[in-house]
Amino acid sequence: MNGGSIGAALVAWHARSGRKDLPWQRERSPYRVWVSEVMLQQTQVATVIPYYERFLQRFPDARSLADAPLDEVLHLWSGLGYYARARHLHRAALRIRDEFDGEFPVDFAAIASLPGIGRSTAGAILALSRNERFPILDGNVKRVLARHFGIPGNPAERAVEKELWALSDACTPSERVDVYTQAVMDLGATLCVRSRPRCVLCPLSDSCFARREGRQAEFPGKKRRSAAAAPRRAKRTVMLVARRPNGAILLEKRPMSGIWGGLWCLPEFGSEAAARSFAQQHLIVPEPEILALGEIAHRFTHFDLAITPLLVECRGSDRIMEGAETLWYNPREPAAVGLPAPVQALLAALAGPSLV
Repeated sequence: MNGGSIGAALVAWHARSGRKDLPWQRERSPYRVWVSEVMLQQTQVATVIPYYERFLQRFPDARSLADAPLDEVLHLWSGLGYYARARHLHRAALRIRDEFDGEFPVDFAAIASLPGIGRSTAGAILALSRNERFPILDGNVKRVLARHFGIPGNPAERAVEKELWALSDACTPSERVDVYTQAVMDLGATLCVRSRPRCVLCPLSDSCFARREGRQAEFPGKKRRSAAAAPRRAKRTVMLVARRPNGAILLEKRPMSGIWGGLWCLPEFGSEAAARSFAQQHLIVPEPEILALGEIAHRFTHFDLAITPLLVECRGSDRIMEGAETLWYNPREPAAVGLPAPVQALLAALAGPSLV
């Protein structure tokens, strides 16, 4: 099956079986498609939908997103993960407001120049919202093309990626580009999945190299690993839960770069002794009674984090005033700030009646 035939087959398949009522499909403006494409990076559709709906209700256009403080943007992103995406959205919205008079650009080069947007995302925005012919190459499309055409090697390698881009371009039709683009993404997301692909339902199965050879698991190729691959890393940290009599808890803003960049987090320490020393110096608790709460396990892409939260009750006045990098956060009257998922869950538990 050549590129043109693949395009026609996928358009016909989408009419029968494709997803047609996702929130970002109901009004396909470039802005709405952009937000959906960024949220869907490394995140499942079912997880994205409620976040997308809340986000669009608060930020219906690029100008409203640009005018909002980053803390509010991160607040609506809390729990979705990969927070650099939210920071890039906000930075891009600022440029759209200041350089494009608040209107999302419709020129490919202008879109691709925005923070957090590469060639594939820019193409998807224009294909889906304006039916303009641009190929795309997200993770799902790479998998579909590598399997169908039997392209060996890791798509992250320059030569392999170049070949996949050429195939994506050859398969993209001149008409109904929006339907084809949605269809090829849907195929990778619902049938041509990483493990146990549902080949019997695939409209391209008869001409698929990987299906014919029974080698679906080999495509796309994996990154070459050394003979002695490093084991998954495990880290431990201590977080201080400093609580005032009114229930407010001390938070600190993390640096923009690194883990949980720009989010508000509990003060973090390498040991209980360091946390105790901080409490003695800053919270006017000469002999702080510290209660260890239950350990929290959190999984990142490349390592596992074990958090030991230590609760200390602040008695009387303390030396820590609110400022640009510190916040007394009351879980019962929460401020609209971005919180890491494990911290958000702990603060919600502290607001309830059952936890000390």
